[in-house]
Amino acid sequence: MRALVTRLRADNTREKALVTDWPEPEEPHDHEIKARTLYTGITNGTDHNHLVGGSYAHADDELPACWGYQTVGRIIATGPGVQTLRVGDLLYMSAAPMEYVVMPEDGLLVRLPETVEPTHAALFGMASVAMHACRTADPRLGERVLLVGQGCIGQIAAQIATVMGAQVTVCDIDPQRLEVARQVGAAEVLVNVADNGWSRHMADQTFDAVIDLAGVVGMEDALIRAVRHRGRLLLVAGRFEVRYTFSLGQGREITIQQPSHFNQDDLDHLCRLVGRARIHLHPLLRDIVPVAEAPRLYDRLRDAPSTLLGTVFDWQTT
Repeated sequence: MRALVTRLRADNTREKALVTDWPEPEEPHDHEIKARTLYTGITNGTDHNHLVGGSYAHADDELPACWGYQTVGRIIATGPGVQTLRVGDLLYMSAAPMEYVVMPEDGLLVRLPETVEPTHAALFGMASVAMHACRTADPRLGERVLLVGQGCIGQIAAQIATVMGAQVTVCDIDPQRLEVARQVGAAEVLVNVADNGWSRHMADQTFDAVIDLAGVVGMEDALIRAVRHRGRLLLVAGRFEVRYTFSLGQGREITIQQPSHFNQDDLDHLCRLVGRARIHLHPLLRDIVPVAEAPRLYDRLRDAPSTLLGTVFDWQTT
């Protein structure tokens, strides 16, 4: 069976390769379904973290490993206890990038309506992380929210926070990503924080909530300063540790939270809003390529991550 597998090269650097001999899962039992994969999406932050041996990557002695959470597939078999899904249903599944997936009917998945383009659904994992972060931040109507980083999750979070009624400011050091955000039109303010842009544009105590999706080392105090008294700071991007000046956070009585992944409610709400064209993923979808080209794109993600946005692999072509 084909699968995209993280493994070590001879020089101990990591790669994600397409293999053809990965063990195929057993046929579905009880309440399980089996799906044939049509599309998978790169999970930009998580896949990069794994490729560089980051804070939540598999250890070297756990490789090779097949891991991921952005898979779109069609059900080809069901166990005898399956109640709500049928052969032929098209699903988004929080499942690894492999040719066949077996998972419980009540696993982290959603049946895709006709109003959702399947290639867009291959970005539902990152989009659901954005949904979970925004729901955790819980902005009230008119509150000011800062999104730090405009990769895929940041771009989607800007749309979600706007739908929730927030006044959204986004920032990044990459002018191309800021241009994408401008074209999407969800953010009210866009700030280039390259060089000394942060100190020039980010006034103290401006935002009710700051959601950090960049994970820049040493930025914690700057993020705290941007938060209003009793505001919220959400640290989403992966890092090995968090260090900040205790008295700074205590003086402002801020809440520091670390949202993780997403749940079924996040996924269901995302699918509903994408299906109603309240959230748009097509501006982020830059590359749809045959899965055979995946190693080249993963090398690019490892070595030049800022050059990628939404990347989807088509498992139906060779």
